[in-house]
Amino acid sequence: MTTETTPVPSAPASAEPEMLTGSGAIIRTLELLGVTDVFGIPGGAVIPLYDELMTQTKIRHILVRHEQGAGHAAEGYASATGRVGVAIATSGPGATNLVTAIADAYMDSVPLLAITGQVFSTSMGTDAFQEADIIGITMPITKHSFLARRAEEIPAAIASAYHIASTGRPGPVLVDITKDAQQNLAPFIWPPKLDLPGYRPIVKAHGKQVQAAAQLLLAAKKPVLYVGGGVIRAHASPELLELAESTGAPVVTTLMARGAFPDSHPQHLGMPGMHGTVPAVLALQESDLIISLGARFDDRVTGKISEFAPTAKIVHVDVDPAEISKIRMADVPIVGDAKDVIADLILAYADAAKGAAPDSIVPDTAEWWTYLRGLKEEFPLGFTEPTDGLLAPQYVIQRIGELTGPEAVYAAGVGQHQMWAAQFIKYERPNSWLNSGGAGTMGYSVPAAMGAKVAEPDRVVWSIDGDGCFQMTNQELATCTINKIPIKVAIINNSSLGMVRQWQSLFYDGRHSFTDLNTGHGTAMVPDFVKMADAYGALGIRVTSKDQVDDAIKLALATNDRPVVIDFIVSPGAMVWPMVPQGVSNSFVQYAKDHAPTWEEE
Repeated sequence: MTTETTPVPSAPASAEPEMLTGSGAIIRTLELLGVTDVFGIPGGAVIPLYDELMTQTKIRHILVRHEQGAGHAAEGYASATGRVGVAIATSGPGATNLVTAIADAYMDSVPLLAITGQVFSTSMGTDAFQEADIIGITMPITKHSFLARRAEEIPAAIASAYHIASTGRPGPVLVDITKDAQQNLAPFIWPPKLDLPGYRPIVKAHGKQVQAAAQLLLAAKKPVLYVGGGVIRAHASPELLELAESTGAPVVTTLMARGAFPDSHPQHLGMPGMHGTVPAVLALQESDLIISLGARFDDRVTGKISEFAPTAKIVHVDVDPAEISKIRMADVPIVGDAKDVIADLILAYADAAKGAAPDSIVPDTAEWWTYLRGLKEEFPLGFTEPTDGLLAPQYVIQRIGELTGPEAVYAAGVGQHQMWAAQFIKYERPNSWLNSGGAGTMGYSVPAAMGAKVAEPDRVVWSIDGDGCFQMTNQELATCTINKIPIKVAIINNSSLGMVRQWQSLFYDGRHSFTDLNTGHGTAMVPDFVKMADAYGALGIRVTSKDQVDDAIKLALATNDRPVVIDFIVSPGAMVWPMVPQGVSNSFVQYAKDHAPTWEEE
């Protein structure tokens, strides 16, 4: 979008503007923007809004049990559909409880509209009851914020926030509305004028830059398409598939981009990074050209940045100019929407190939592919069965994916189970994999799955969670039961904070300080997740042996009248492999793979 005044949906014309309270204006604006579902919990500063939400709208309000749950549910809703997710909270602690979800959405470019109540405008700055400067608190983790002190300011504030959240690089925008602004009457004027003079996201890339990228791609002997979450946010998966097939280049998809390119495609090498596949990691490391599409050269992908892909030229495509050359200097920087840029690059590459001199030699990538296929054969993803008689978590997650299929949505928490879910479930379509990538937020999974199920009621939605993550937001099972949101929860219960425990095993001489949770092993189960599920009105199942895994998953898939919680008791000794330790070169992945059994024994 390049204009200062942005068109918004129109409303039926009337001779006189309708008089609405500020709360009524909030609801009417959301309706006109196409919002159908919101997540929130009331409090003193949003009572006027909630009073009208009950009687004046067809918008579905999901009453959560914690504001963080509202934020993550709105994230899951947005990530499963591409539409803006909406979360509502009261002032003070209600607003601050949203902060984690707002930060999470900011890191992962999730379009989120956070609406918070504020104390009366006459009380602001007096340390009034439940007053917090939520705009100041969230300034570093929002695309923008608005404060509405008067009822007549509300339509433009919310419409502007919605537009900013959903355009350019998506992200969270906060609208803070005083209680008196919600109560007072004002004429509802639609469409409002959106005065955003400093907001001009660049969508169309410079043609010469795209042509330069095409020439590099044509000349490369060892190219790689490095695909990030921006491709999913831009709905650019069809264009990516066409680009890959027209150029023959291998594709790697980051943690945030799983599903952007089909796992079953022969050109897909898997996920790069700390816990990526050996072919994906070494393809980037040894390439002579990296086409980065909506990725930001995150430290978990690059390892030691000074030693990352030392011989590669870089084409960096991103809608956010601040990301270009931030970490790795781009030889060809391209600012633009991934969908448009990839489409232009396909045409530019075809034109460059046609225009090549008849006697010119187009570099042959056959040798590159021979090497990469050899890596795929030599280093397939796999796991060893535990020796302690407990379940292999990788097997459990693999069977969930195989029995459920690629049309489902899988929302993971953070930790070992997150990495196994990224590795051992096959993703064939975008928006099927939801997780907290940049912020690494424990507690994301259950409310995100809940939000995804509200957005996509006809899809199976799994929350793949750890016993540590689950205990942070499991209260939203009550929300699911009461609102008939039948998500499936798989607790990968290793009775510990597994990823921290893995680092302690590898790098701290096995000193497992404060990572044992006592949730699944021995005589004590605190809490007993099956009893907890029953208390929340969900179906609770415990699985302790391999022969029970499939039956439990099939029962969960057949149960659609309530949430399901399966407590899989897995081995605490299982580790995520491969692993490139933090701060070392990605060339270390070969060593890591070769030495994994030794480390696991430790």
